[in-house]
Amino acid sequence: MNVQKTEQPRVYRYFDLVMAAFVTVLIVSNIASSAKIVDWGVSLFSLPLAFDAGTILFPISYIFGDVLTEVYGFRRSRRVIWTGFACLALAAVVLWLVRIMPGEATWMESTGQAAFNNVLGGISTGGIVLASLAAYLMGAFTNSVILARLKVATKGRWLWMRTIGSTLVGEGVDSIIFVAVACLVGVFPWSLFLTLVVTNYIFKSLIEVLMTPVTYWVVGKLKRAENEDYFDTKTRFSLIGK
Repeated sequence: MNVQKTEQPRVYRYFDLVMAAFVTVLIVSNIASSAKIVDWGVSLFSLPLAFDAGTILFPISYIFGDVLTEVYGFRRSRRVIWTGFACLALAAVVLWLVRIMPGEATWMESTGQAAFNNVLGGISTGGIVLASLAAYLMGAFTNSVILARLKVATKGRWLWMRTIGSTLVGEGVDSIIFVAVACLVGVFPWSLFLTLVVTNYIFKSLIEVLMTPVTYWVVGKLKRAENEDYFDTKTRFSLIGK
């Protein structure tokens, strides 16, 4: 009797840790985005460079996306993105439940429901979550596809060109969709649309450029540790499916 051997899936040492870090960055940055808009008093051609606080941390999720696609390939990166979205949706549901629960008398006097709504209203009512899901789905997908295709086209050379080039496009898509949806659902006023789009794009892209040496170091370490350097030569680039 012939016994067919089934191919065992690869087991990676650090994939789950990278996924956990990505999910943490995604959730914390969305809470920060809902909580505060920062203004350092700097303008670009009379355009105030104010930005939502999540912009400080959110670009790191794109660095994780670059690392995941570069080392593990597009399909595993896609899995991490969907996992992050599921966890973000769960966080939004929990904060929504907290928002509708009756407040204790002392808390109502010292803090109050209005303060909670003002700070966490965006994520607890779904506005920031909807904006983030729509923007990151399209931005991260664009970033990952471009990086994977460039890796094949360049035969794995010029990592800096792939990470920066894919981010410039992905962050542009992300910034426009995120701010537009957030304004549509009332999280941000339309008067801040151009300011937030321009500032978010400049800030996020600048972080990617400055973090390029770190990206190189992490990618190199992971490739050696995992014995993996995936090339998406036969990958079907879709949001879902195999």
